[in-house]
Amino acid sequence: MITDSVKKLIERVINVFETGTPAGKYNQITILADGKNGTRQITYGRSQTTEQGNLAKLIELYIRNNGLFAEKFSSYIDKIGKQPLTDNKTFRDLLRTSANEDEIMRKTQDEFFDLAYYNPAYEFFIKNGFELPLSLLVIYDSYIHSGSIPQALRKRFGEYPPAKGGDEKKWITSYVDIRHQWLKYHTNPILQRTIYRTQCFKDQIAADNWMLDKLPIIANGTAVNV
Repeated sequence: MITDSVKKLIERVINVFETGTPAGKYNQITILADGKNGTRQITYGRSQTTEQGNLAKLIELYIRNNGLFAEKFSSYIDKIGKQPLTDNKTFRDLLRTSANEDEIMRKTQDEFFDLAYYNPAYEFFIKNGFELPLSLLVIYDSYIHSGSIPQALRKRFGEYPPAKGGDEKKWITSYVDIRHQWLKYHTNPILQRTIYRTQCFKDQIAADNWMLDKLPIIANGTAVNV
């Protein structure tokens, strides 16, 4: 069963992967050349969403929530994801300041990461008959990091999901192994450096920590508790 405390623990592990701390850094901005065709883009927030991905949706939600800096953000809505803002210091400062000074931005980020990533991951988890907390952690991380369970990876192993008679632990173990190899040998060195995510999952599988009740969980060198 996925309790509120299990969800919180899963989010804290993901926060470590994305911003280095269990609580997450709501004001963090990272600029990486991981956009379309290797272009540079901003990633922002507690669990990091990208300029060319869902950043515009986050800012739109913040505006709808009547954030203190909503008016200042309004002039950027038609630009985010359509023209590069990586070198726009005013925009970057606005992102940081809103997270530092406005609780509405922090609450909006919590709401947004649920809407955009956790809820779709949980829907996949339930629809396919998964039940174990470690399974949800693996699935949610894939939605945060890759936007989904990529079909190209899913096709590389034959185990059925539980809803179709498969073994849950075998499915998750196979997916983690395939994803680990995909990241390790990816042509993009940025992705190669993210194998700490799948290594964490491999460690939990080896420890038989399917209930995520053997704490702390060591995520990229950081101890995570509820």
